[in-house]
Amino acid sequence: MAEFSLDLNEEQRDLRDWVHGFAAEVVRPAAAEWDEREDTPWPVIQEAAKVGLYGFEFLATCWADPTGLSLPIASEELFWGDAGIGLSIFGTSLAVAAIYGAGTPDQMIEWVPQCFGDVDSPAVAAFCTSEPEAGSDVGAMRTRAVYDEATDEWVLTGQKAYATNGGIAGVHVVTASVDPTLGSRGQAAFVVPPGTPGLAATRKLRKLGLRASHTADVFLDGVRVPGRCLLGGKDSLDERLARARSGQRSTGQAAMRTFELSRPTVGAQALGVARAAYEYALDYAKERVQFGRPIIENQAVAFALADMRMEIDAARLLVWRASWMGRNNRPFTAGEGSMSKLKAGEVAVSVTEKAVQLLGGAGFLRDHPVERWYRDAKIYTIFEGTSEIQRLVISRAVSGMQIR
Repeated sequence: MAEFSLDLNEEQRDLRDWVHGFAAEVVRPAAAEWDEREDTPWPVIQEAAKVGLYGFEFLATCWADPTGLSLPIASEELFWGDAGIGLSIFGTSLAVAAIYGAGTPDQMIEWVPQCFGDVDSPAVAAFCTSEPEAGSDVGAMRTRAVYDEATDEWVLTGQKAYATNGGIAGVHVVTASVDPTLGSRGQAAFVVPPGTPGLAATRKLRKLGLRASHTADVFLDGVRVPGRCLLGGKDSLDERLARARSGQRSTGQAAMRTFELSRPTVGAQALGVARAAYEYALDYAKERVQFGRPIIENQAVAFALADMRMEIDAARLLVWRASWMGRNNRPFTAGEGSMSKLKAGEVAVSVTEKAVQLLGGAGFLRDHPVERWYRDAKIYTIFEGTSEIQRLVISRAVSGMQIR
């Protein structure tokens, strides 16, 4: 029997150090500028593509790790550098996860490379599922997909909200309702190829944090896509809809399958933000002298830092467990994926807030990065399932009841 170990193997350590180096040397020095500009950092994305950090080959290598830890390790290190730039680099992976989770092999071959573009002309992709009236309530989705049998095309109409890379993406992956009477069970995911008429994002959304990552509402006005753009294919969709109409148990739906794949990785992103703030506050507390001694010699400060480190390490264990379970097809019988994202997101908010407090007035100024990390952290209790939704998922899993 194999021994239990939390030691990273050599490949994982090399990956961690490589991504950390990129984050320290390229991402962090550029972070304040792109946060201030509130613009997509295309030069940094291109640099990531040049070194092999941005592209399907990198994601495929991470996903091939049988422990499931490579992607969360890389995510934590990159987002330690900066969350806004990190999401500009890794935001495409959500659309890729949707294609990977619901698409056929032929669809993956066709669309995934287009999500990234190439080194000379990098592209980004967008996963569009939230709507003005359908955020946490995925079943309330109003975007419709109607099949035109005469032309073998799907016609998409509706509005998507808060889409990372919305409008500037080449490939958009859009979830839509095929049969509204079935709620979330009547939904499917579609690829909208680059340059497809009828898709538009009229304005970029200005945000509290993650300002280097582009976010926009996306409008679909009679967008026509070929039949091959339905992820999974029409035969698979027809079978799934028939099971739903007959009352058979569902195996899941498009948006939720993507979130299940991504939640532990999102938790790892939050960990990177939290760790950056903790490390900065620790160094500051050792150097800041008040009343004749470094402030870390005060129990109140030292204990706060101890709690910050403990919470970060505890959250990482939940993230690693969920990542390992997901990679090895272990069912989340107690909502372990949601646990990891919930804990890490709330730790990020708590730790960054404490970092600002420990720096005092200096923490409130843009002269120190903790104020940016504090702003960036808040989204991790909101997107890809709010903390309340994560608790709902966990409570349903542990109780076996339909908690509302």
